Amino acid sequence: MPYEIVKPAQLRSMLDRIKEHIYVPLSELKVEAWVTPEPIRYEERQSGSKVSLTAGDRWGQLWDCAWFHFTGVVPAQEKEVKVVLLIDVNGELCLVDEEGTPVQGLTNINSEFDYSLGLPGKRVVDVSASTLGGETIDLWGDAGCTDLFGRYRSGTLKEAVIAICRENIRKLYYDVEVLLETAEQLPEGSARKARIFDALYQISLFLIDYNEDNLSKANEIVSEQLAKRGGDPVLSISAIGHAHIDLAWLWPIRETIRKGARTFSTVLRMMERYPDYVFGASQPQLYDWMKQHYPKLYTKVQARIQEGRWEPQGAMWVESDTNVPGGESLIRQILYGKRFFQEEFGQEMKSLWMPDVFGYTASLPQILKKSGVDYMMTQKLSWSTYNRHPHHTYFWEGIDGSRVLTHMPPEDTYNSPAAPRSIVKAEHDYLDKNVAEHCLMLFGIGDGGGGPGEEHLERLAREKDLLGLAPVVQESSARFFEKLSERSSHYETWRGELYLEKHQGTLTSQARNKWYNRKLEKALRELEFASVLAAVGEELSYPAQTLEEIWKEVLLYQFHDILPGSSIKRVYDESLERYAVLLNQVEQMISDAYGAVAHRLVNRAEPVKGAVLFNSLPWERAEWMQVEGGWRQVRVPAMGYTLLAQETSAESDIASASAAVRVSTISRTIENEWLTITFGEDGSIAAIVDKENQREVILQGQHGNELRVYHDQGDAWDFRQDYRQTGGMALQLIETIEFIDGPTGGFIHNYRFGESTLSQKVLLTQGSRRIDFVTNVDWKESDKMLRTSFPVDVKADNSSCEIQFGYLKRPTHRNTMWDYAKDEICAHQWVDISEPNYGVALLNDSKYGHRVEGSVLDLNLLRSSTYPDPEADRAEHQFTYSLYPHAGDHVAAAVYKQGNELNVPLRVVNVSESGVVQSAAAASGAYSFLKLSNPNVMIESVKKAEDNDDLIIRLYETAGTRLQTTLQPGFKHEGAWLADLMENKLEQLQPESELIHLTFKPFEIVTLRLTKPSL
Repeated sequence: MPYEIVKPAQLRSMLDRIKEHIYVPLSELKVEAWVTPEPIRYEERQSGSKVSLTAGDRWGQLWDCAWFHFTGVVPAQEKEVKVVLLIDVNGELCLVDEEGTPVQGLTNINSEFDYSLGLPGKRVVDVSASTLGGETIDLWGDAGCTDLFGRYRSGTLKEAVIAICRENIRKLYYDVEVLLETAEQLPEGSARKARIFDALYQISLFLIDYNEDNLSKANEIVSEQLAKRGGDPVLSISAIGHAHIDLAWLWPIRETIRKGARTFSTVLRMMERYPDYVFGASQPQLYDWMKQHYPKLYTKVQARIQEGRWEPQGAMWVESDTNVPGGESLIRQILYGKRFFQEEFGQEMKSLWMPDVFGYTASLPQILKKSGVDYMMTQKLSWSTYNRHPHHTYFWEGIDGSRVLTHMPPEDTYNSPAAPRSIVKAEHDYLDKNVAEHCLMLFGIGDGGGGPGEEHLERLAREKDLLGLAPVVQESSARFFEKLSERSSHYETWRGELYLEKHQGTLTSQARNKWYNRKLEKALRELEFASVLAAVGEELSYPAQTLEEIWKEVLLYQFHDILPGSSIKRVYDESLERYAVLLNQVEQMISDAYGAVAHRLVNRAEPVKGAVLFNSLPWERAEWMQVEGGWRQVRVPAMGYTLLAQETSAESDIASASAAVRVSTISRTIENEWLTITFGEDGSIAAIVDKENQREVILQGQHGNELRVYHDQGDAWDFRQDYRQTGGMALQLIETIEFIDGPTGGFIHNYRFGESTLSQKVLLTQGSRRIDFVTNVDWKESDKMLRTSFPVDVKADNSSCEIQFGYLKRPTHRNTMWDYAKDEICAHQWVDISEPNYGVALLNDSKYGHRVEGSVLDLNLLRSSTYPDPEADRAEHQFTYSLYPHAGDHVAAAVYKQGNELNVPLRVVNVSESGVVQSAAAASGAYSFLKLSNPNVMIESVKKAEDNDDLIIRLYETAGTRLQTTLQPGFKHEGAWLADLMENKLEQLQPESELIHLTFKPFEIVTLRLTKPSL
C-alpha cells in the first residue's frame, strides 16, 4: 500500500485493541477492609470498622485509611500461564509482606494528572510467571482514600481480580507503541517513517485474530524495525527514574510518609524485573521517615544504593523554597542534607536537586560552592509566563561571583513518559544543543509520588539505540553531570536571581507560617549564641541534639509547598500548632541560657540589683527599653551584655532628653528631633519632613501608608498582575487615639473593612529616625489582598532588596518584558530606594512580597485566597513594618542594621539575686564576646561545631564591596581556621595581638572555626 494512504489513527486503534487483549480476567478476589480515620500499624490492622467489598462498593471518605485483605485461589485448570492480580481501590494502596513491610505500591487509574505525559495508575501485581494451578492468594495492603494528588475519587473499590497476562501480547504492545510513536515524530518524507508505518500496516491486516501464529508473525515484523540502530550520536540522553514527592501539598504530611513507602517499594519491585533500571530520589527527610517507619524497606533501599542502581539526589534536607528562608536556613538545609547522605550511604552530594521550587535566590550559588556542591538541576523556570529562559545548560552566577553548572531537562518536566515523543522533544527544544552533547530525562510519575511504571521501563528498553531517535542510557544524574561538565568552557553564564515569572502570591500566602518562620529563624540564632555563651562559661552544656531536632522540623516546614503557602488547610492547622510549640520551647531555652550566664555575673557578697541586657548583633546598640516596668536608655556592646544597675530612673532619662516625642491631635502630627509626620483625615500619611536633611519624604500631593484592599481571585500561587487597575478599596478609619508612652508617641488608628478590623499603632521614638507601624489585624475577607505603599520623593533606576547574605538590585522601571515580569519581588528585612545622598527604606518583621515601581515602595501584607485552603489567613495577625528615611544610600545609612534591629530585640534578664560582678572581663558592667572593626560585616551565626566543641562563627560582607576587618574574640581559643559551610577546615589563620584578620570580597560568606574556646 502507498505510504500516504496509511493513517496513523488506524494504527492507534490497532494499538488500543492490542492493549485490550493483554489481560484475561479469571475470577474475583475476596476483599475485606478495616477502615480508620488515621493510619494504624500493621499489627493493629483489624482494629478498624470492617467492611466486605465487591467492585462498586464504597469503603471510605477523603483521608480515610484502611487495611485491605485480598484472598483468592488461582483456578486449578490454569497451568503454565502468567497470572497477575488487577487491583484498583480508587485510592493509594501499598501491599505488604507477612511482616508488614511494604513490597509494592498501587495507585488508582484515574488520578488527576497531565495525561499527555501518560497514565499515572498502577494496578498490576505479579503472582507467578508460570502457574501450577491452585495457588493461594493472601495479601494485605495499607490504603489511603485519595488519589495521587489529594483528590477524592468516590472511595469505591473499582477492581480486584485474578487474571492471566498474555506476555507475548504485552510485549507486542510496547513494541508497536514505541515504533508507532517514533514514526509519528519523524519528519514527513522520512524513509524510516514510511518503513515503520508500512510494517505496522502489514500487522494490522492480519492481527484481527490474536492466535499464536499471527502473534509470531507480528513479532517478526516489529523485531526487524526495532533492530535498526542509529549512527554516531550528536546528542545522548541520560535517563533516570524519578518520583518527585511533595512532602505536603494537597495532602497532609502523614500521607507523604505512606506515599514514600508506596513509591520506594514499587521501585524495588521494578528493579527486580528490569536490570537496567536506575532510580533517584532526593530529600533526606523522606529517607529518614522510611528509616523510622519502615526499617526493613529502608534496608532494601540501602542495598540498592550500594549496588549503584539507586541514587540519593540533592544536597538539601528537603526541596526547600529558596525565596523566603533565611541564609542560615539554606545552609542548614545543605548541612543536614549532606551529612545524612554521607553518614547513611557514604556518599557526598555534589548537586542540588530542585525540580519544582518557585524561583531561586541569587545568594544560592555561593552557598552551594562553599558547601561542596558544583551542580544544580531544576525545570521550574519553564513555567515562566512572559519570557523564556534562554538556556537549558548554563553557569549560574550569584551576587558574589560564585558559579554552579546548572541543567534544566529540555523536556521541561520531571514526569517524562520516556516515550519517543519525549526524546524528540528533548532534542528539538534543547536550547544549548549547539554546544552541549548531553541532556537529562527524568521519567516517572511525580508530585504525588508513584514513580516509574512498567510502561516507562518497557519503552526505554527499546529506545537504547533505535534508528530515528537520539540514544538513551539509564544512568545516575551524578554521571550525567560529570559528562556535561567536560564541555564547561562552551556554556554561557546567567547572572543574578533565577526569577520565576509565576507564583508571586507565594511570597505572601499563609502569612502566619511566614511570621513563625521568621521568628524561629531569629530565635534559633539567638539560642545558639546564648548557648555558646553558657557553654563557654561552663554554666550549661550546649544543647546540640535538641537544636538539631528543632532545626530539622523548621527546615521541613520550609518545603516548597508549605512555607510558600500552597498546601491544604490541614497542613497549616498542623504546622501552626507545631510552630507555636517550637517557638515557646526555643524562647524558654534562650531564657535559661541567658539566665545561666547572668547568674555567673553575680556574687552574693554585696547587694546589687538590676538587669543584664544581652545583644546578639555585632554592633553596639543604644536604644530605649522597658526594663523592670520602666523605660531606660541603654547601651549594650556588640555580641555581648551590659549589667544595668537599678538606681537610674526612667523618668530622669526622659526628662533630661532634649527632644521628647510630641503628639498633636489638632494638627494630626507626631514629631521628634529628626522627623515631623502629618496625617490625613483617613489615617494615611500626608507628609514626612526630615528636619535634619531638610527633605520632604513623601511625594507632594500623594499619601504614604495608604492601606488598600484589592480584589484577588487568584489561588495561593498567583494573583492577576493588573490588580491595581481598579485602584483598590480604602479601609474606613473608625477612630484615632493619641498616646505617649515614655520616649515613644504617636497615634493608634482603628480601621474597618467588611467584616475585618485593623488596629495600627504609628509611632516615633525619641532619638530614632524609624517610623514604626505596629499592626494587628482580624482578617475575615475572602479573595482579597491587603497592601500598603509609600510614594517617596526619591528618584532611582533601581531598588536594593535584602536577600540572604547580601542584597540584590532590581529595576524600578518596566522598560522590557523582563522588567515587567518582575512586578512582585522578594525582599527579606528591608527594601530601599536611594539617590546618592538620600534614600528611604521600608523594613518589616515578617513580610516578603514587595513591589517597587518608579518611586513607590509597596508591601504585600495579607492574601486570603480560597484554594487550596478555603480559609487561608482568615485569622488574627500581628506584624510590624517601618519606614526609615536616611541620608546617603542604603550602605552609608547602614540600613541592614536597622532591619536586623527591628527583627532582633535586645534580651533582658532581671537579676533577682543580690551580688556584685564576679568576672574581671565584666567588671565594668559591659562585655563583648565578639567585636568587629568594620561596620559592613554581619555575624550571621555563632554555634558549636557539629562534630566537637569547636566554635563556628559565620560572617558575611553586607555592602557589596571588598574590605578588611579584624575580629576580636572576648575569650581564649587555641587556633583559628577558615572553614567551608560544611565546617571542614580549609586554612589556618595566625592571630596577632588576639585579633583575627579577615579579608572579604563583595557579599562573601566567611566561616571561622575556633578550636577549644574558653573564658
